[in-house]
Amino acid sequence: MSALSVSNVSYRFGPKLALDNVSFDLEMGRFCALLGPNGAGKSTLFSLLTRLLVTREGHITVAGHDLARKPRAALAQIGVVFQQQTIDLDMTVLQNLRYFAALQGLTGRDAERNIDAALDRLAMRERALEKARALNGGHRRRMEIARALIHSPKVLLLDEATVGLDTGSRKAITEHVHDLADNGLLVFWATHLVDEIRDGDDVVVLHEGKVVAHDSADTIAAGQPLIDAFLAMTRKEPAA
Repeated sequence: MSALSVSNVSYRFGPKLALDNVSFDLEMGRFCALLGPNGAGKSTLFSLLTRLLVTREGHITVAGHDLARKPRAALAQIGVVFQQQTIDLDMTVLQNLRYFAALQGLTGRDAERNIDAALDRLAMRERALEKARALNGGHRRRMEIARALIHSPKVLLLDEATVGLDTGSRKAITEHVHDLADNGLLVFWATHLVDEIRDGDDVVVLHEGKVVAHDSADTIAAGQPLIDAFLAMTRKEPAA
């Protein structure tokens, strides 16, 4: 069973076709980069995966649950970190996590156990009583990832999660999420930065709303730098 299956999905904003017959299957325990230039359709796809947008064109299943027919069951298997920050800066890390756990229906010992596991997984225990405002950008992102894992999802979606971070923080975050994938989670990572991708990672290349490649990074690179292969696939031809 695929952790995430997208089959023949299309989406339109009025006359504009933002996604065009997108299909791919992703397995558990993998890091998969959704690689595409700005405007490729990455955020639209993530909005469909989280039901911020809904389409009748195609099917999406999450851990075997049809997103259209059983949205609650499907969404319960997803943790998500959006590009824009979504934390309360005046609450502590622990308060943010407890609040989100309550939103997920977790209370008492179950909530505390999951919060403890998330803090340990992201190396945030020593920052638990600090206000989010006091954290740097990298640690705020770690907190958002910890929060996204509170309900033990099988799929973690991250949409341009390193935007605005310095080089060291970007490296730390990408290493953390690769570790999560190594421990059995499907990490689906939307980015336009090829340096966040390892040779053995899965890559879905999205360009102008279409999947133009889906394979391992080293296979797509075919002996050349991945950035060169990526640019060749997404380069716009000049008008005749």
